Order: sequence, then C-alpha cells, then structure tokens
Amino acid sequence: MPLGLFGNKFSPKKTPPRRAQSLSNLHLDAAESRAEFGIDYGPVKVSLGGNEVAFENGLWVNETGSGAASHKEVQRLKKDNQSLHEENNLLKLKIDILLDMLAETSAVSHFHGSEVKQLREAKSKKR
Repeated sequence: MPLGLFGNKFSPKKTPPRRAQSLSNLHLDAAESRAEFGIDYGPVKVSLGGNEVAFENGLWVNETGSGAASHKEVQRLKKDNQSLHEENNLLKLKIDILLDMLAETSAVSHFHGSEVKQLREAKSKKR
C-alpha cells in the first residue's frame, strides 16, 4: 500500500510569505499623511455651552464674542492688572518710606524740643 496516498498528517502546510510593507499609517509624517489620505486639518474648534473655542499656538482661544471677553482682551486685562499690582506695591513702599521719614523727623523734633526746654530751665536756674 503506498503511503503517499493519504498524505502525512504530521507535516503542516507551509504558510504564505508575509507582505513586505506594513498597512499601518503610523510611520507617515503630516505631509505624507495629507498626500496619502487627502486629509487637511484646519484649526481644532470646539463648541461648549454656546461658546466656540479654537486651539491656536498651544492655547485655547475664544472665537465667539457673545457674552464673554475675547482672548486678546483677557490677555490685555491680565497685563494691565499685573502693571497695576506692581504700581500698587511701589506706592506702598513709598508710603512706608515716607512714614519712616516722618517718624524720624518727629523724633528729632521731639529731641530738639526737650533740649530747648532743658536749656531754658538751666538758664532760669542761673539767674
């Protein structure tokens, strides 16, 4: 009886060779991805509670002006607030310096007044 008639149960079939290129698109950079898939991403925009914000230069910028201040206005107000805080601190420092000067002149004036008083008493005792 020929053995090749029924085949060998214990020898597996050969697997077909794998494809040379991967089907993954993870290796594509942005320009190749656009060329390959025709995808052109604009700025990312999200609408939340009636306000539309866009992601620009790493910051979320408010696109709608309804009821809320614009991003530029908020930045300007923050800058103004910072400069006002610095001016306020400078004025507090000036007030402290003026109070120290007033205390010093008051002490000198009190010292001179008591010295004049002592000299008058000494002059009146000599007579």
